[in-house]
Amino acid sequence: MNPIYLALDLPRLDAAIALAQKVRGHIGGLKLGLEFFCAHGHHGVHEVAKVGLPIFLDLKLHDIPNTVAGAMQAIHVLEPAIVTVHASGGRAMMEDAKAAAGEHCKVVAVTVLTSLDDSDLAATGVGGSSHDQVLRLADLAAEAGLDGIVCSGHEVGEVHRRWKNGFFVVPGLRPAEVALGDQKRAVTPRQARDAGASVLVIGRPISRADDPVAAARAIEGTL
Repeated sequence: MNPIYLALDLPRLDAAIALAQKVRGHIGGLKLGLEFFCAHGHHGVHEVAKVGLPIFLDLKLHDIPNTVAGAMQAIHVLEPAIVTVHASGGRAMMEDAKAAAGEHCKVVAVTVLTSLDDSDLAATGVGGSSHDQVLRLADLAAEAGLDGIVCSGHEVGEVHRRWKNGFFVVPGLRPAEVALGDQKRAVTPRQARDAGASVLVIGRPISRADDPVAAARAIEGTL
């Protein structure tokens, strides 16, 4: 399986579908985030699904358990391959999310966003390092029966050692020659894959490249 999931968060649906069609031979799936879902809703997801690749709905659900379970049931008709919830929502919320998900849908918990570093966490009242917080939330997600977690490439190796059969989604990846942008804890796709990542989420290095097909092919070639 090609582990590359293209983050398809473009404002225009036709442009998003056109990009997906262009690079579909060099990726393994399509990640649709909050920006896409708010702009295009169920209709947009259905249209993108026609490209023929697995859909990752990165909605980062976070609310009381009953509300999150209801949201999971509402998106069941879209048949996503992967859906995200926030691990910080707690064990009961994660358990209910998993129980409400479709049989073939992996539910993974977001631990610490890759745009956050230790000082950002401290400002929100979280003690210890971002690394420690990822491990705490990964353990909680495993106890809740989730399929895996979302974490940065810096933590995936250790989490993989602790959770042998977990499913690990790594975003914020940047090929060696690409600027970090707003990502503070980024690694290369190959580094993340070698450390145990199951899915590599890549957006701007492909979607904003002068030649998206060449960019996707080049990243695929490093794996």
